[in-house]
Amino acid sequence: MARRCSITGKGVLTGNNVSHAKNRTRRRFLPNLQRTSMMSEALGRPVRLRLTTSAIRTIEHNGGLDAFLLGAKNSQLGPEARVIKRRIEKAAAAS
Repeated sequence: MARRCSITGKGVLTGNNVSHAKNRTRRRFLPNLQRTSMMSEALGRPVRLRLTTSAIRTIEHNGGLDAFLLGAKNSQLGPEARVIKRRIEKAAAAS
């Protein structure tokens, strides 16, 4: 499983550990990913996602998963988020 956020697309960054003697060794900066289920009102059920904590806060700030996805451009979303957005749009159009 890739270490990448489903919504924001944030992934692993690389850099250096620098010691007091200025020795440099490569290291990885991992995103703070959490396995969470967000409730979708349009689908009527929770959706399980692997999100960064900053993405969770952003979704809650924008009024929930449905409001966030419907307000976001497809180019800003990851592939898994685009699939969920299409399902939400289809469910909203049916009701």
